[in-house]
Amino acid sequence: MSDRLDTLGMFEVTASLPEQVFDAAVRARGLSGLPDRERIEHVVVLGMGGSGVAGDVLAAAAGPFLPVPVIVSKGYELPAFVGESSLVFAISFSGNTEETVEAASSAAVEGARMVVVTSGGELGRLAESWGVPVVAVPDDIPQPRAAIGAMAIPPMIVLEEIGLFPGAQQWIDFAVEQLRGRRDSLISDSSVAKQLAKHIGRTIPLVHGGGDLGAVAAARWKTQINENANAPAFWNTYPELCHNEVQGWGQHGDVTRQLLTLVNLRHEFEHPQIARRFDVVRPLLDEVVAGVEEVWAEGEGQLAQLLDLVLIGDFMSLELAAREGIDPGPIDALNQVKHEVTLT
Repeated sequence: MSDRLDTLGMFEVTASLPEQVFDAAVRARGLSGLPDRERIEHVVVLGMGGSGVAGDVLAAAAGPFLPVPVIVSKGYELPAFVGESSLVFAISFSGNTEETVEAASSAAVEGARMVVVTSGGELGRLAESWGVPVVAVPDDIPQPRAAIGAMAIPPMIVLEEIGLFPGAQQWIDFAVEQLRGRRDSLISDSSVAKQLAKHIGRTIPLVHGGGDLGAVAAARWKTQINENANAPAFWNTYPELCHNEVQGWGQHGDVTRQLLTLVNLRHEFEHPQIARRFDVVRPLLDEVVAGVEEVWAEGEGQLAQLLDLVLIGDFMSLELAAREGIDPGPIDALNQVKHEVTLT
């Protein structure tokens, strides 16, 4: 859309995700100073916001193949078990995320083996002083949330080169192939993202996903709607929502059916009982929401299907912004909070 308001070029950088994923895999290869596989008992990913989602992607898409656990830590405090047998990925788009800088500094003190993914900043300076491997995030990406490929893919390549994630490159190649095809359909006039944005309109999206993969996708949809469309959104995941949220739809249907649109994100790796839960719950919610949309992932492997859902949601959030004449780039409220918190 030539007339869309987009001062930071968010539409173009979103459309370049396939190339971003491919390039990130290339940049992450050949790092020196990586630890031996036998010395690693667990993997910890430090990050917040658009950087932190890289850890979520790693845990959901690579975790099922790894012989060691992946823990994603979002905050100032480092998990107490981190030590010399830990491989810690410290991920910060700017390098100045105060929570990540503090947690990474603690990890260095504890003797963890570290890999830093950043464009520079304080974390980049610390990494240089620690003498640890660094994967650079390209400086032409306007916002952290637009760098999901640049930050999520390097840890997979590092784990492959260590020997903890054999075959990572093949799964990345499958993802790039799927993303290219999906991108081409999403920039067309018949884009499913445009259709979804039209159906959602000015209602509030309630996004449900299934299992770890679906949970990451649903959370990503929620935060992209928040940041790109400047709109509220909510998410939950199966099977957990069957143990709490479902009961909350027992009343107020006269209100919620005017305000909420349910979006179910589906993928081929759902446990059979999770698929069954989608079928059982949908009739319960049909009566209390404005509409129900369902989006199915495509692609070979967990990573391809997760990033497929991510790309659809990213474009959908941009289409929501375009419909309201909103510039999807600036994040004034987030910057205000960051500024006021860091005032001394």
